[in-house]
Amino acid sequence: MTAKSIDVLIIGASASGLMCAIEAGKRGRKVLLLDHANKAGKKILMSGGGRCNFTNYDISAEQFISHNPHFCKSALSRYTQWDFIALVNEYNIPFHERDHGQLFCDDSAKDILTMLLSECAHAGVEIQLNCPIQQIEKQPNTAYTVETAKGVYTAESLVIATGGLSIPKMGASGFGYNIAKQFGHSVWPTSAGLVPFTLHETDKARLAELSGIAIDCIVSNARNSFRENMLLTHRGLSGPAILQISSYWQAGESVVINVLPDLAIETLLKEKQREQPKTHLKTILAEHLPKRFIVALLGEESVNKPLQSFSHERFNALAKQLHEWQIKPNSTEGYRTAEVTLGGVNCDELSSQTMESTKSAGLYFIGEVVDVTGWLGGYNFQWAWSSGWCAGQVV
Repeated sequence: MTAKSIDVLIIGASASGLMCAIEAGKRGRKVLLLDHANKAGKKILMSGGGRCNFTNYDISAEQFISHNPHFCKSALSRYTQWDFIALVNEYNIPFHERDHGQLFCDDSAKDILTMLLSECAHAGVEIQLNCPIQQIEKQPNTAYTVETAKGVYTAESLVIATGGLSIPKMGASGFGYNIAKQFGHSVWPTSAGLVPFTLHETDKARLAELSGIAIDCIVSNARNSFRENMLLTHRGLSGPAILQISSYWQAGESVVINVLPDLAIETLLKEKQREQPKTHLKTILAEHLPKRFIVALLGEESVNKPLQSFSHERFNALAKQLHEWQIKPNSTEGYRTAEVTLGGVNCDELSSQTMESTKSAGLYFIGEVVDVTGWLGGYNFQWAWSSGWCAGQVV
């Protein structure tokens, strides 16, 4: 079969792949974007509950996890959240800000995908879907030959934008890591990030009746701390606070949860004991926390006693349970529900300016396949836009 020659071949019609294709196409490069799925930008469409949390007003390297924490700085500073917001405004896409600077579409994530596909069309990008990759080889003249189910292509520049392992039902696979290894790259071990916790049987049984309760809290471990909502589910713990800390959690560790972050509960209980000695503990705590949660955490017997029956030492112990509730997750829900993949292609073997491989000229890695993982809140999309844009200037 005769190989069709093109300038830039991008594997993965993902957020980063689409952005790279747009920028390369604008430079007059002949760009082909391939994906094994039946639709471009599937993860864009499902993100943010279908509203796409496309970036954040507050972006800095501190909100990203990597074995090389400086690597993301160049890309994030060259194509910023303001650049992407300007593009969204060009297309008159209505959006709004939620907590912590998170930006969401008013209507649908489809608005973002339609915008990117429209930009691709203007830039002359060809997109081929339902196109599994069979083999990739590098020719002596530095061009890459890519065999697919729909033909053979040769390209000067090959861009891997295939994402990580999260949400396998969307077609996620380790394809990008395998290509990296084929061309001599090291890949940091991967794990599920931004993912709910599952619990050990005793905790699961104790908290089973609380499914659906959300609590504003601070969740911490030795590495980080987040103040957000925690959601109790029939499987374990979820909600933004839990998803955030999960990216910093290691198996076997406990996390510490402060379920009353704005209240010095020990002081309050001592005051109430003086003023209302016959009032039950549950009555006081129920002003600040759901009753079912109080009973599950502290026990029926404790909470149904009048305040006058408690010593100050006991108040101290109760305060510790509420401000420093220690719970040891059994595991996470894994890639099935994870929003991102931690680890990936070693940043030390890529140019931070262009995303080009230092092992194989003309090969580029962008987006989630790289060992750069953002917090919850639009950070992973911004990394996709920024890394894709940078590669698009040079491929």
